[in-house]
Amino acid sequence: MCAAAPAERPLRRDAERNRLRILEAAHAAFAEGGLEVSMDDIARRAGVGVGTVYRRFPKRELLIEALFEQRLEEIVVLAARMLEHDDPWDGIADFVESFTAIQVEDRGMRDLLLSTAHAERRVERTRDRITPMVEELVRRAQASGALRPDVVGTDVALVHFMLGALGDYTREVQPEAWRRFVGLVLDGLRDRRDAPSPLAGAPLDAEQLDAVMRCWRP
Repeated sequence: MCAAAPAERPLRRDAERNRLRILEAAHAAFAEGGLEVSMDDIARRAGVGVGTVYRRFPKRELLIEALFEQRLEEIVVLAARMLEHDDPWDGIADFVESFTAIQVEDRGMRDLLLSTAHAERRVERTRDRITPMVEELVRRAQASGALRPDVVGTDVALVHFMLGALGDYTREVQPEAWRRFVGLVLDGLRDRRDAPSPLAGAPLDAEQLDAVMRCWRP
């Protein structure tokens, strides 16, 4: 028994190294291509055989849950941090912008948060934790007179859905285009303003708009 232990330890270290390589490769693949990236592609990125991937993660859902468990917690922490803003408007405005940035940077995260196709129970638990915080962000901003009174928490969720989709379609043409539209949306959410807010970045020209339209897929 004692003689076998030294030989087992390197095997365990190799297995852990492979696991970390697979998770790193999956993170890059999902961020770039969304959660429908194949296990074969993840294996190629990790430099291991696809059999090794399946030995560590027999189902795609196990890989998704292992990879996104911490990332989902980061969303909860983000919402909680926005509630600490002294200015209620800054709290909800920063939440809209920060949440959109996460979706734009990570297609896999967007797929996970805005659908029920993957890790459904884990995502549902995360939504259950975030929803009351978003509703409190809305309540505080309305109580301060900054947010229009007819907005509800589900409106904020759909705003994120809309901005995330826009970021997805414009990423190859103008990666920062979404920031301009965050400004437009936030102006629309305000209860009142003396003048339009300045918009970030330049508008797309006609050629860029055509390129974005060609990216559309049903």
